[in-house]
This record gives sequence, structure tokens and C-alpha cells, in this order.
Amino acid sequence: MPSIFNRFGSHGQSGPSWRLALALLIVYLVWGTTYFALAVAMQSLPPLLMNGARFVAAGLAMLAIARWQGLAWPTAAQWRASALIGGLMAFAAMALVVLAQKAGIGSGLMATVVTTMPMWLALWTRWGGERVPVTSWLGLVLGAAGALLLALEGDFSTTLLGTLCAFGAPLAWSLGSYASRKLALPPPAMASAAQWLLGGMMCMLAALLFEPDARTFQWAQVSMASALAWLYLVVMGTMVTLNAYLWLLKNTSAALAGSYSFVNPVVALAVGVWLGGERLTGWVFIALPLIGVALALILYGRPVVDAATTLWRRLSAAGRATSG
Repeated sequence: MPSIFNRFGSHGQSGPSWRLALALLIVYLVWGTTYFALAVAMQSLPPLLMNGARFVAAGLAMLAIARWQGLAWPTAAQWRASALIGGLMAFAAMALVVLAQKAGIGSGLMATVVTTMPMWLALWTRWGGERVPVTSWLGLVLGAAGALLLALEGDFSTTLLGTLCAFGAPLAWSLGSYASRKLALPPPAMASAAQWLLGGMMCMLAALLFEPDARTFQWAQVSMASALAWLYLVVMGTMVTLNAYLWLLKNTSAALAGSYSFVNPVVALAVGVWLGGERLTGWVFIALPLIGVALALILYGRPVVDAATTLWRRLSAAGRATSG
């Protein structure tokens, strides 16, 4: 959770870098594994109900932690801000992903569309008056290209409704992410609790109204594998990793916070090879260097460009000397 990241590390210069590296590592690795966990959870759980219950459970746990820490209840304005953020991220974005899959969008296209999220977030950030370096934009484009190559083996079939829902999901997530950077919120643990509780309740209400399987759902039908996957999503996917992401939104650039969207497919691919018996294709060995360069540009910016330029000049000079 964000408050944990604020406590770890020293108060010296290395502290923030250490916390940043930890938060990025968690977001990159854990959210990469949630693709597999979601698929297992939805084997015997209705998708919208599963997602709503996930966020309500995580919200209640965070609320208990927040009150144990002695945090005050949110003000009316903070409840409204939390409802907006939770409605956009925990409810709208997640529900649109499920609806896109139900409407017939292929897995390859869905994975590719998700990579537009950090570009939307960078755009809102720029319109809000913050500077987004050219190197960050370039890194976002290269990262999306790398994720596209990784998704080439997936299914790119789609429908009009599926396409609209697919593009709406990262748009809603980016708006919620930007709002969390700008709106006045309670302390981190209470902010997470309020956002997840409200977003989760919206999702459960939508499930009861629009998801036929949710109205006839019986807990006895849930398999052990789905139950464990759901618990993993609650604890690791939400309480740990979403808190790390929210901390990143407050403490680093929009481009770096959103870079998980093209790193997660790499992790998901590794999980698929390890647990699902999937095979690597030649595209992977083109995509991985692209994503590596993208991260370097977002993390280090201009020094990476200068180093690449210097290396190119030296190689060119060496080539001319050899040919001469």
C-alpha cells in the first residue's frame, strides 16, 4: 500500500529510488500474472460478480487497516472523489474489459488495445499543464509496438461493440489514474478503501442487474482453483499491486507509472510458457528488445539518446576506417 512505500528505505537520497524500484517491480510482475489468475477465476465465477466481490473484499480489508492506523473517515468531498476514481477504475475499466471479451474481441487485439492506456494518461497529464518529455512519448510508442508484436500470435477477431468496449477500458482507467493524481483524497489506506468499496459495489450492482449468471449464482459451484485465483486477485492483484500503482501515480511520471501496460504482457507470456505450455515464436525476440529500449527511454530519457548517438557515431567512424 502507498503508506508502506513511504515508510520503507532510508531518508537519504537512495530511499526514493529504492521505493520506486520496488513499486515498479511489484506492478510489472504481479499484474503480469493476473491475466492467468483472471482466466482461472472466471472458470466458475460470473465475471462482473467476481470483479465486484474482489474489490469489495479488498476495500473492506483496507478499511480495517485504515481504521487500525487511526485514520479518520473521508470527508464528503473525499467520498465524491473516491467514487469518481473507483467508478472509473474498479468498475468501468474492469467491466468494459469483461464486456469486450463477451462481445467477441480477440485476445490479441485486447492485449494490444490495453497498451494505449499510458498514452491517454500522458495526454491528460500534458493537457493538465505537466511537461511530458519527447523521450517519454517515444518510449510509450516503442513499448506499445513491442506489446503488439507479442500479441501477434493471439486472436485479432472483433465486433463493433467489442471494439468500443476494448478502447473504452484503457480510456476509463487512464481518466481514473489522472484523477487520482489531481483530486484531494484521504490518506493512502483510507483512499484505497473508499475507492475499492464504492467501485466494487457499483460492479456488484451492475452484475445483479445485467449478468444473468450472477442472479442465479451459488457459492457451491465455485471450484477450488477459481477460489484460490480470486483470493490471489484480492490480495496480490489489488491490495498489494494496485496500491503500488497508486503510489507510483503520486510519486513518478505518468509515463513511468503507465509503463506496466507493455511490460505485463512479457510476464504473462512467461507465465503462459511456464504454466500453460505455450511456445515462444520469433516475434518475442524482436518485441523484448523494443520493450527494453522503451523502458530505458522512459526511465532515463535524454542520456539514453545521447549514449545511442555516441555509439552510432563511433560505429560509423569504425566502418569508414575499415572500408578506407
